[in-house]
Parts: sequence; structure tokens; C-alpha cells
Amino acid sequence: MRLEGKTAIVTGAGSGFGAGIAQRFAIEGAQVMVADINAEAARDVADSFDGIAHTVDVSDGSSVDAMIHRAIDILGHVDLLVNNAGVTHLPTSMEDVSEPDFDRVFAVNCKSVYLTARALVPHFKTRETGAILNIASTAGVSPRPRLNWYNASKGWMNTATKAMAVELAPNCIRVNALNPVAGETPLLKSFLGEDTPEMRAKFLATIPLGRFSTPEDMANAALYLCSDEASMITGVCMEVDGGRCI
Repeated sequence: MRLEGKTAIVTGAGSGFGAGIAQRFAIEGAQVMVADINAEAARDVADSFDGIAHTVDVSDGSSVDAMIHRAIDILGHVDLLVNNAGVTHLPTSMEDVSEPDFDRVFAVNCKSVYLTARALVPHFKTRETGAILNIASTAGVSPRPRLNWYNASKGWMNTATKAMAVELAPNCIRVNALNPVAGETPLLKSFLGEDTPEMRAKFLATIPLGRFSTPEDMANAALYLCSDEASMITGVCMEVDGGRCI
């Protein structure tokens, strides 16, 4: 029960890494708001552990504000925020990515971090405590060709994590990030372009441990960074990637 008495919001928690993190936090004693743009998916995950489902568009300021207000109203306060929601564009030459796709990637992957900080940091500052975990990607550490603007958005998240950490440290607010390699999530097909045994084998060949990240891998790392065991850790962008970035 490493999060006993804690409260948490996990965005993009209706599936994949977010669902794994939300479920592990609940097992460890936290009250969890499962936030996702897919209302049905959020409800399904929340119902699996008696959590709170909330429908949110993390790229929209009013939607994010409503999520934070509801979380504080129901939970009393918020201790932990996991910015997990993310999207990508299909693999293609950088000049062929459409402007709407570019805007969507940066709105969901980057603007959302700003919006949740704008809405929640004042609450954290009032309480002089809190932890934020941003889910970035190995794409932001060691970029792959043909995912250029997705790579850039995740690099932005890593830099934002460090900038947030150094500014918020005097308020006893910690900010860290995880950089997973691709995993069995709804985004995998988008990363591969086409989900075939050949494409999977090609991708796996770049990972020394020879497998994709799993929701359990991410949940274990997230649990540590959001727990009191990591009270001296802030500004860290931890690679959970089977050695991909070596």
C-alpha cells in the first residue's frame, strides 16, 4: 500500500499504459480518477477498481479545468497527476505530415501539460506538496526517422519536465517523466505504420532486451516516482525501454 491515503488523476487512462498505471495506483491504496476522452473506456477501467471515471479533452482548457475542479470536489485534494494522454501521426516524411495532424500532436502531447499545470499547480502550491509525472517517450531521447514531429513533441515533454521541476522544487512539488519504448497499446499500430510480424520483428531488433514495454513495466516505474520513496527525485526523465536508448 505504497500510495495509501493518496489521490491521483491519470489522463489517457482508458487503455494501455494509462490503464496499467491507474490500476496499480489503486492496488497500492490511492483513490484514482480515470480520465480519458473515451467515456466508455474510462468507465470500464474505473469500474475495475471502484475508481472515478471522467471524460476529458486534455487539449482543451475548459475541459481540463473541469477535470481538476471535479477531482478536488470529489477527492478533497489531489496529490498526484500523471500526464499520460498522447497521440502520434503516422510514419511519413516530415514534410508530408498534415498541418491538422501536427497541431493535434502538439495539442495533446504538449499543450495538455501546460493546461494541467495551469489548473493544478496552484492547488499543489497551496498544500506545499504534489507530484507530476509526464509520460514522454524514447522518441524524445533517441528519435526515429519518419516520426519527426512526434519525436519533437516528446523531446518537448522531457525539457518541460526539467523546467517544471526546477521551478516548483521550492514549493515541494516534484516533476518527473518516463520514457517508454513502444508497447502493446493503441498507439503501436500508428508507430509501426502497419502491424505485421515483419514490422514487429524489425522494431524489436532495436530493443536490446527484445520485447516491448508493458503497462506493468510503466506502472512499476510510475509507482516508484510518485511514491514517497522517491521524495528526493525530481527532474528525472527515466527510460523504461529495455536498453533502446543505449
